[in-house]
Amino acid sequence: MAMTTHRNLEKIITGQATRDGAGVKLTRVLTQDLQQRLDPFLMLDHFASDDPNDYGGGFPDHPHRGFETVTYMVAGRMRHQDSAGHEGLLQNGGVQWMTAGKGVIHSEMPEQESGVMEGFQLWLNLPSHQKMCAPWYRDIQSHEIPQVSTPEGVLVRVISGEHHGTTGAMNRPADLYPTQPLYLDIHFLQSAPFEQFLPPGHRAFIYVYRGQADVLGARNQRHTVGAQRMGILSNDGDVLVLQATAGTRVLLIAGQPLMEPIAQHGPFVMNTRDELIQAVQDFQRGQFTA
Repeated sequence: MAMTTHRNLEKIITGQATRDGAGVKLTRVLTQDLQQRLDPFLMLDHFASDDPNDYGGGFPDHPHRGFETVTYMVAGRMRHQDSAGHEGLLQNGGVQWMTAGKGVIHSEMPEQESGVMEGFQLWLNLPSHQKMCAPWYRDIQSHEIPQVSTPEGVLVRVISGEHHGTTGAMNRPADLYPTQPLYLDIHFLQSAPFEQFLPPGHRAFIYVYRGQADVLGARNQRHTVGAQRMGILSNDGDVLVLQATAGTRVLLIAGQPLMEPIAQHGPFVMNTRDELIQAVQDFQRGQFTA
């Protein structure tokens, strides 16, 4: 029988408060200086407020090229429109997975004037051979996301990847999308342990957005990650073990690193400076409109 090794907590990160779009208040959890360490993930934002002044302006038209955006709504409603003629409504518990590819202009605007707006946006890098693919997106409604209830009292929403035999809502061929991301939303309904297999070498982190969670690592290490904190996990080991009390909620995100150069200029993420220059020129020439 193969031995398993626990992942350790390597570092705790406090996000940076900022505003983006038309003044949307948010916390940038995964910042640009962590992109190489957490390859293939480029950014994670957490927005949460019940004040319309914090989110009312939304994210008007803006371009992207060379990566994917994964928007997960915990509460509230956001309408998506883009230059390819797509439109969709993202609401409580739903996910939008958008591949910007060779270029798209889109907007994400709140479709509410009051109440709580909370969610996350993750940027996932594309491999070099896919950066200029055709733009694509999929709206995944809440009921389409598989859920697993463990005997210990943990509810797991499997957005992508796999949890104990349950395949997530979004999975694609590894030859085209080698990052093979795992994205779980973990709800501790009572004080309980949680375990998840992680392929050795996959970069992984947790983000605690309610309560606090203990990472139970190798050699009896135990470290607590508090609310609105990201915990970067060591690259070695193949099992993550968490322990948390009732009400704690945690995102677990992991993926195979691309190990490719990252060249970023705002909403464009390519492999070289020349490709970035070309992206800006193509956008200025109106080539992101179809």
